[in-house]
Amino acid sequence: MTLTATPPKARASTPKQARRRSVWSYWRFYLALSPFYVLFAVFGLYPVASTILLAFQKWDGLGPRQLVGLQNFRFLVQDSTFWLSLWNTIVLFVMSTAPTLCLALVLAVMLHSAVRFKGVYRIAYFIPNITSLVATAIFFAAVFSTNFGLVNAGLRALGLPTEDWLGQPWGIKIAISTMIVWQWTGYNTIIYLAGLQAIPTEQYEAAKVDGAGPFRTFFSITLPQLRPVVLFTVVISTIGGLQTFTEPQVMVGNSGGTGQSGLTVVMYFYNQAFGANDYGYAAAVALSIFMLVLLFTAINWRLFRGRRTP
Repeated sequence: MTLTATPPKARASTPKQARRRSVWSYWRFYLALSPFYVLFAVFGLYPVASTILLAFQKWDGLGPRQLVGLQNFRFLVQDSTFWLSLWNTIVLFVMSTAPTLCLALVLAVMLHSAVRFKGVYRIAYFIPNITSLVATAIFFAAVFSTNFGLVNAGLRALGLPTEDWLGQPWGIKIAISTMIVWQWTGYNTIIYLAGLQAIPTEQYEAAKVDGAGPFRTFFSITLPQLRPVVLFTVVISTIGGLQTFTEPQVMVGNSGGTGQSGLTVVMYFYNQAFGANDYGYAAAVALSIFMLVLLFTAINWRLFRGRRTP
């Protein structure tokens, strides 16, 4: 009588063990992606965490750090200069973002309807966006100069009184917002043009057959189809507009010009950190900028995302 030994049954792997094996089977891909996460942790997460911790401390950049709790935020609420810079930032954001997006949409529709030289127009519209920001600010400071600026030269040619654009509060805001509009209109025009080219032409042909005019077609077909693109440009413009720094800093200086009318929140943060060496309070201002951008982005997202279809 021959006895045959039966092999022991293999233990069935649990779902947790199978999932662990499947995760480790992709270790080569994780290793290939690891440089990005390492760089993001060093240059992204660590500065953010350090800024949040620094907002509750007092530090001059050289000596030891002192934990002060909410003292920086209490002073922030009572700081009149901070509220002035916040007001200037919101005013510049409204004066520059709304004209930029409206003008970009009009130019995109005109460019989409153009038959010849579309490539030339695209390059011409996009050139301001790739031009050096500092050079552009210097150029616009010369354009709005009181004695030799092109704007006052045009006013004198028309027989109108000249203005000291960079010497009065609203003149500074107009000059800065004009520069922002000139710089970012072409960028948003190209984005809107890409969105227009993605709209099926059959919808326009059907609207034309039904007798719809240009305005009815624009508001009934173009704008609804461009809603995601408009949302993207609004969010990006909000994030960039509330962090305006280089334009007023070059045109009117770190002080913000007459009456500090060109002082933005980011400029105030810069002055507190690298001018007054109060890095703890500057970190509190930086957190306020983050909350401001988050608030306005959420508002714009709510306004422009549209209703969800059931």
